[in-house]
Amino acid sequence: MAEKFEGRVEFDIRDSVPDWGPYAEPTAPKDAPNVLYLVWDDIGIGTWDCYGGLVEMPAMTRIAERGVRLTQFHTTALCSPTRAALLTGRNATSVGMATIEELTDGFPNMCGRIPADTALLSEALSERGWNTYAVGKWHMTPLEEENSAASKRHWPLGRGFERFYGFLGGEADQWYPNLVYDNHQVAQPYTPEDGYHLSKDLADKSIEFIRDSKVIAPDKPWFLYLCPGCGHAPHHVPREWADKYRGRFDMGYEKYREIVLENQKRMGLLPEGTELSSINPYAHATSADGKPWPTLDTVRPWDSLSEDEKRLFRRQAEVFAGFLSYTDAQIGRLLDYLEESGQLDNTIIVALSDNGASGEGGPNGTANEMKFFNGYIDTIEENLAKIDELGSPSTYNHYSIGWAMAFNTPYKLYKRYASHEGGIADSCLVSWPAGMSARGEIRHQYVSVCDVTPTVYDLLGMTPPDTVKNVPQRPLEGTSFRALLDDATADTGKHTQFYSMLGTRGIWHRGWFADTIHAACPSGWGHFDQDRWELFDLEHDRSQVYDLADSYPEKLEELKALWFSEAEKYQGLPLNDLDIVSAMTRYRPTYAAKRDRSVYYPGGAEVGPGAALEIRGRSFALLAETTIDSPDAKGVLFAHGGRLGGHTLFIEDEHLYYIYNFLGEEEQMIVSDRPVPLGDHILGIRYERHGTRPDNFTPTGEAVLYIDETPVGSLGDMRTQPVTFSGVGEGVCVGRDSGQSVSSRYPSPFPFTGGTTHKVVADVSGKPYQDLAMAAAAAFSRD
Repeated sequence: MAEKFEGRVEFDIRDSVPDWGPYAEPTAPKDAPNVLYLVWDDIGIGTWDCYGGLVEMPAMTRIAERGVRLTQFHTTALCSPTRAALLTGRNATSVGMATIEELTDGFPNMCGRIPADTALLSEALSERGWNTYAVGKWHMTPLEEENSAASKRHWPLGRGFERFYGFLGGEADQWYPNLVYDNHQVAQPYTPEDGYHLSKDLADKSIEFIRDSKVIAPDKPWFLYLCPGCGHAPHHVPREWADKYRGRFDMGYEKYREIVLENQKRMGLLPEGTELSSINPYAHATSADGKPWPTLDTVRPWDSLSEDEKRLFRRQAEVFAGFLSYTDAQIGRLLDYLEESGQLDNTIIVALSDNGASGEGGPNGTANEMKFFNGYIDTIEENLAKIDELGSPSTYNHYSIGWAMAFNTPYKLYKRYASHEGGIADSCLVSWPAGMSARGEIRHQYVSVCDVTPTVYDLLGMTPPDTVKNVPQRPLEGTSFRALLDDATADTGKHTQFYSMLGTRGIWHRGWFADTIHAACPSGWGHFDQDRWELFDLEHDRSQVYDLADSYPEKLEELKALWFSEAEKYQGLPLNDLDIVSAMTRYRPTYAAKRDRSVYYPGGAEVGPGAALEIRGRSFALLAETTIDSPDAKGVLFAHGGRLGGHTLFIEDEHLYYIYNFLGEEEQMIVSDRPVPLGDHILGIRYERHGTRPDNFTPTGEAVLYIDETPVGSLGDMRTQPVTFSGVGEGVCVGRDSGQSVSSRYPSPFPFTGGTTHKVVADVSGKPYQDLAMAAAAAFSRD
């Protein structure tokens, strides 16, 4: 609330008394601590060495040794919801974030838009004298608002952060990221050939933001929300870091679980009696109408693998581990800077993973994760062909699901499953040497991610604000665990935690946990009212091995009723487990969804997912209004996507080319049967969908290349992707190809020279190409 003016206003300033109180910027209390939220991505609790895993993380160990490790810290099982719960101090469903931003829908619990009456910590601290910076992954902006025309209301600068540098979506190519600086897109500062990697860039920018402020206001505290893309796919890392782990994972993922479980017990992180579940605990489960447990979520036993398969899977783990250690080293540089500048001791650090290890690589892993988002499972043969390239710019890689189970040791299942600890039980370190006495200690109390911000308010001595930006605030739903940071026996007063994610459900209450056996989205199982419930005593069975539903039926009924009660309180419905194609092709209020035609111009910003007209396996036409001034004209007229899926129209050697790159597997090419003449022309492609391949969802049809209205080449059985080219940028460009090139025939950006591309019309109306070309030519002649 603004202060009242206490001065005096008279006719003459000489007789007036000023009062700067209502106008000066807010000032934090003297010696107020800095706050660093360090949010890792898709890191299972059995991964880091400070949690018993085999991946070396010196910077994380450094934080752990200066504070506490939580052994029963829980998230939501998915990225956007965890981040929303973390920053607001409320359940994800309460703030409209029941799912990731790419799968949001028009319901209060999953709209993807955090309400103003559930403010982020950044919004509260910026009003109280802290500088606020967001660096890295954001993933709290609706997909349809991640573009130049959007309001920016849900971009970081619209939610209390003064500076932002990173990426808005759920993942990023670590070599060629789609970067946003404050409120605008920017190109990466240098190339991988010159040493670029996103983790390094984010550490550099974090140091820069803090240092720039400290030069001017040395005593002003800051809040840094640092979210590297690591270890989300793609697992990109310099080869020498992956090679450091050669041989480390030769034992395979099942033996890894055994080794790590013993480490965790020895370190006091788990009760001595903790056991491992089966590697495929629900392999025989079926939906109410007989759908089997998804192949995507099924581990191939290590002993069933061929030697080539074992060699491939080992390398997948080596690359992932190298990715983590490399990123940890970059964070170590930030910690070094804070220590050298005298800021580290008075910085509250909360380092956590946003969910368990990811199973999205499927049973074989993948060299191109975009296959998952189009409904495909990679084959061993395709992956083996790329084994020596994993982690490089030519791949978009993810490990096999067996490693997800291993990195989640000792828990069942993985990311997406809020019904089981493998999805929700994660690493969390808390450190503040200036304000906590604990050093290198362990805490076993049950904690949720929505409890973190209430705890930070407590540590700062702040009452959660009643109003933020003049908007009255709803109460926080998390519970402060401040007391246990100094007292290992403290009771935080937390007794219940509700879970709902992608069709899976769970409820924790005073040590008991009830859940349903239900395959997560993209399973399409449905029939939620027929789910079978399980009951576990987490105090004695952390890994959910012994189902006590039949032994304690009254307790199970109590928890089931409690789940529905909490779901009503926290907007837990509806549940959603739709298959990936259905989920990603549901109507969304995008600009492009309102029309069947888009016009793109050269020189503009890349038009990315959620804003570009998506082909999605439909019939389409592209018409480029082009002037050819020279027989040496060459370059890209239109490009959408990148090396692992996309299409491009370009001129080379006087001929017109069209290439549809199907998931990085095949560059389907048409070349004009004649040179492109000098002068003004409509150069285009028409694709007419005829049906699908035998897999029943790969669209196929005929593509015809045109110069003006004359066909100059065709391809009769062209495959197109059913869903999307990319979720990480690689949007529409005219006159160039940004990021990595769609085709291996040219290096990006391959700008068009020797003429002018005036505009490109993309059309999915289904109208005949000749009609579209005539209309375009008429408009062209008038321009």
